[in-house]
This record gives sequence, C-alpha cells and structure tokens, in this order.
Amino acid sequence: MESIEKANIFENFLFSISGLQVEQINISSQFFETVYLKKGDFFIRDNEACRYIGFIGQGAVKAYNTNKDNKENITCFKFENEFVSSFSEFVSQENSIKNIRAIEDCVIYRINHSNYLYLLDKVTVWNEIIKSVLEQEYNQKERYLLNYNNKSVLDKYNYMLINEPMLIKRVTTQDLASYLGITQRSLTRAKGEIHKNTL
Repeated sequence: MESIEKANIFENFLFSISGLQVEQINISSQFFETVYLKKGDFFIRDNEACRYIGFIGQGAVKAYNTNKDNKENITCFKFENEFVSSFSEFVSQENSIKNIRAIEDCVIYRINHSNYLYLLDKVTVWNEIIKSVLEQEYNQKERYLLNYNNKSVLDKYNYMLINEPMLIKRVTTQDLASYLGITQRSLTRAKGEIHKNTL
C-alpha cells in the first residue's frame, strides 16, 4: 500500500516538477518515509529538535505557537501537495519555535536532515525546489499581512470566502478565529452577516 501511495501522490508531485529526470525521481523518493498522523497528532513540537521536512500527500495541518495562557496563535494551514516544517529551524537544526499538528488524518512523506543534505548534493534540482518552497512560505506570510492584518472582521472573512474557500470548508471555526486574530463570536457574526446579505 505504501509504494502505491508514493507512486500515486508523492511521485506524481515529483513528476510535475520540470528539471527532475526519472532517475532523479527514483533516487529522491527513496529518502522520504511515509508517516500516518491521526487528527490531533503532532508532526513537529515547539521546543523540540526540528528533524523533518514533510510533504503532505493527504490531509491538513496547522502551525501555531502558544502564549503564556496556553492559547493557540495559528499562523498558517497546509494542505495536500504542500511542504511543511519549521523551515529555518530545520536548516539550522535548532529547536522548533512552533507546533505543527494534524487537523485531519494525514499521510505525510518526510525526510530527515542528513538525508536532506545528501539529496541537495546528489540531486541538485532540489536546491531549486526548496528555494521555491521557501518563496511560497514568504509569499503566504506577505498575503496574510496584506489581506488579514488590521482589517475588519467582515473584510477578513470576505477575503477568505473568495480567495481561500478551502479554509472555510476544512478548518474549524475555533481555528479560523485564531488564524484571523478574532473571537469565535465575531467570526460567527460575520458569517451570519454575509450569509444574510447573499440571500
């Protein structure tokens, strides 16, 4: 089953990358192991060594840190065909500054740091892949600041409705409210207001 999943999900992703030859894809896939996370399981914990980068084949995760009252501050969500890690801490091999936790049952293909370094050396196209992943991370943060920071609750929810509908379909109200930096009550009110205006 594992090899079928890899062929269907992870290798399909690798085949979609221009510049990777079949032999390089075969080499690359050998260094990724499949892990299965149940909803609520951790992929990475804060204050622990950040040992892996993962590729989500199925499911979704949230990244967050907690304040002194143990309240979650969610910074992003990742879904299928996205890489996930605490990237700067992975590269520097320091403790993660955030938790990454499954919000759905997940299949993740992960690579450890020593294999990652070996892969960058042997299959140099991976340097470009990782560069692209880090650019996407940066762009995601920029989009968040641009579209969610210092905006009204209605504006935030409207933007999400139009541009990130997957979040509304697959993320709980509690997690969405944390991500938007608002209360659940405010989010529920905004949903009701927009729904009323579209009737």
